[in-house]
Amino acid sequence: MAMVNRGVAVVITAMALFEAVLLEATVYKVGDTAGWTTIGNIDYKQWSATKTFHLGDLIVFEYNSQFHNVMRVTHNMYKSCNASAPMATYTTGNDSVTIKTRGHHYFICGVPGHCQAGQKLDINVPRLHVQQLAPSPSSSSISTPAAPNSPSVPAAKVSGPSPNSAASFKPMLAVFLGLFLFNFACVQFYMY
Repeated sequence: MAMVNRGVAVVITAMALFEAVLLEATVYKVGDTAGWTTIGNIDYKQWSATKTFHLGDLIVFEYNSQFHNVMRVTHNMYKSCNASAPMATYTTGNDSVTIKTRGHHYFICGVPGHCQAGQKLDINVPRLHVQQLAPSPSSSSISTPAAPNSPSVPAAKVSGPSPNSAASFKPMLAVFLGLFLFNFACVQFYMY
């Protein structure tokens, strides 16, 4: 029986490792060392603008639960600081929210006056990667204006950077690690 429990533990560990490698989730503490507060004039708009959020990221709200809360709200509620019908409310003082969808995720403090004082947060997971939106340098040529009395010479085309082979390495590593650990767990499970 102990070996069956060990096999189950190995399978669970394998699945957790596989998910962690595949998702590459990041944990963000809202407001960094200040946390979720109205003290110190924290600019949460600036804080979120300096981050690149992805699916699976964990957003951690740390705050004094006697004075604050966290409410997930719609865009209109965010803009107007309306806390009357939140989508979700968190009140522990140490709340974690996993980002599961792309787009904007809006949070406010529902204590009267706090949202109006700036205790509101917009987490945006882009629908498209920035690289997909920017044109490739090799897709167009740029001409510089010619100096007077000189022949017009077009600028040379510059090819963009070569694709990074490391970008495709992590998913392959995750698949390999997952399969290896799964096979190991199956062998352990069936041996005993």
